[in-house]
Amino acid sequence: MRICELLGSLKFWLAAALILISQPALAEKRVALVLGNSAYQNVPPLANPVNDAALMAETLRRAGFDVVDFRKNLTALETRRTLREFADKAADADIAVIYYAGHGIEVDGSNYLVPVDAKLERDSDVYDEAFSLDRVLVAVESARKLRLVILDACRDNPFAQTMKRTLATRSIGRGLAKVEPSGPNTLIAYSAKAGSTAEDGTGKDSPFTIALANHLVTPGLDVRRAFGFVRDDVLKATSNHQEPYVYGSLGGDDVALVPAPVTATAPAAQQPAPNPQADIRRDYELALQVGNRGAFDAFLKQHPDGFYASLARLQRDKYVADEAHAAAVEKAKQAEQARQRLAAAGAQKTAQDKAEADAKAAEQAQLDAEKVREAAQQQAAEAERKRMESATIAPTAAATPSPAPNKNVTVAALNPASSQAEITKSVQSELRRVGCYTGSADGDWDSASQRSLSLFNRNAGLKLDLKKVNADTLDAIKQKTSRVCPLVCQHGFKADGDHCSKIACAEGFFINDDNECVKQRGKATTTRNENDRSSRHARQDRQDSRYDGGRSANNGSRSDAGSGALPRRSESRPSRAQAQGSGQIYCDNISCRPVRPGCHLGYHGGGGPGNIANPEVCN
Repeated sequence: MRICELLGSLKFWLAAALILISQPALAEKRVALVLGNSAYQNVPPLANPVNDAALMAETLRRAGFDVVDFRKNLTALETRRTLREFADKAADADIAVIYYAGHGIEVDGSNYLVPVDAKLERDSDVYDEAFSLDRVLVAVESARKLRLVILDACRDNPFAQTMKRTLATRSIGRGLAKVEPSGPNTLIAYSAKAGSTAEDGTGKDSPFTIALANHLVTPGLDVRRAFGFVRDDVLKATSNHQEPYVYGSLGGDDVALVPAPVTATAPAAQQPAPNPQADIRRDYELALQVGNRGAFDAFLKQHPDGFYASLARLQRDKYVADEAHAAAVEKAKQAEQARQRLAAAGAQKTAQDKAEADAKAAEQAQLDAEKVREAAQQQAAEAERKRMESATIAPTAAATPSPAPNKNVTVAALNPASSQAEITKSVQSELRRVGCYTGSADGDWDSASQRSLSLFNRNAGLKLDLKKVNADTLDAIKQKTSRVCPLVCQHGFKADGDHCSKIACAEGFFINDDNECVKQRGKATTTRNENDRSSRHARQDRQDSRYDGGRSANNGSRSDAGSGALPRRSESRPSRAQAQGSGQIYCDNISCRPVRPGCHLGYHGGGGPGNIANPEVCN
């Protein structure tokens, strides 16, 4: 009997020990520090920060945090002491959260939190009177699972108006600067994205803090999704003027501030039904990102049938049309160069006519290819737009019949936000449709995409943000039903409505590098040579006339045997047609004439009075 009692007692203490050992592994330690600064001593006070901090402290207490340290209106010394004490509390924590509401300032790309007693008379005072964000991160760096810093400090900087600049190159930004946490499992949330300011709202609390209280402590909700819902609420409350932003990254597992309630078994109805189109959709989107004909050929080889196969064929036709248009442009350019080369070289008329016909045929082929390309681009863009709309609507329709028991989770399921990459692709496709973008819709918002949106703004009279696009940007471009940006044509063509037409120059003109018709120099030189030749023939005829007249006068007034008389010329002067056979000219003391047929010029030494240096020698 005694042995049985001992065994029973041993079992009891063993079970108790196992419970005590396993309990810390089941319950995570969560600590939070909440700071609110409103009563600033050297600048006008703020109305909301203390109220916002009180709301966050109460929210975290209700969520079951082990430590919630709420402080308000701290001086620099008090802030330094508070951060040091909280670092000790977070040393063995799994989740550590710091929330700060008040003034913040960015100097030379670094962010600082401003205590209530700061003066900041000079820009260099920020290093002594304020606290850098890096110092705040040190207080949470010991947490094992999540290190979260939330800053509702993106307000207008009141110190900038009176602050003296000690170094001209030291910059003081608007709002807070973008930050990339160096430590693992670290997230930094801004109430407004870098470079912009937040709104305090019209009520007791700011829109950002209200959204945090509604979503951040939802049981089982990943903190990244929670901040996504916060972003949506703030954008809606501020009419898209304020967009919260989160910097940093976590691993692949869900990280929730409040763990999900433990249930015995999950109902089978809550398990998402498998989607057979998911893999095909991912392959299709990958082909879109690659953005060439070969990618869609590979996709169609793997998935020859179905909805995405039809979309892929439209995209492939677009790239085929692009290649055909490029080939037609090159052929038209070569044909035009050949025509100009033959015209400048004075080729035979049949060769020039053939080159002209080839150039016209190549031009028509280019115009046809351009029309086909534009039609293919419009069809592909329209198909992609419809696909994006259906992809956005489908999850909503699927979530409506079976409401989830948790209200917050239901809202997340009914309002899926399109990813930034998908929005960027749609914007690029729409810019191609309105003639402002020539690249591929790959989702990469690079400098070429920004230049195309700038071109759209200039021609549409809008001022859309060039750095980042969103749903508003997409809607603004979709409202344009026709071409917005002017058509850019190849060399030798000009814009004519929605297509390019060939520039026709008058005879004797050609198209220069500036796409202008200028007169050909070869024709003018030929005409000038013809005129010079005609002038020489006319002068020769006048000399022949004077020679013949002078010879007749001499024959009539002088005797054949008279002293000093010229020798009688019985030979007849040959015609120009006869002289053209040898091409030589014979000159004596009176005049010059062509050498007679069958004769040539000889050489008898230097000329002089009575001596002909080059006599005419006839065989």
